[in-house]
Amino acid sequence: MSEENTTESVEEAVGLNIGDLAGLRQIIAVAAQRGAFKAEEMEVVGRVYNKLNTFLNGLAPAETAEETTEDETSSEE
Repeated sequence: MSEENTTESVEEAVGLNIGDLAGLRQIIAVAAQRGAFKAEEMEVVGRVYNKLNTFLNGLAPAETAEETTEDETSSEE
């Protein structure tokens, strides 16, 4: 099973997708900016935010490459 198929099956099973994770990253950033977390919670929140951010940033180049390939294929037809 390819990585793409695995991702799709997980999304279908739990209803969670990349857009949801990006939204969660934004929620964490806004909540931190507004002072929603106690000082003793910031380390854990920051660790989760950094992991989520790294994950989403790691997906961005792959998605851009796929879009470029699709655009090139479309223009050749």
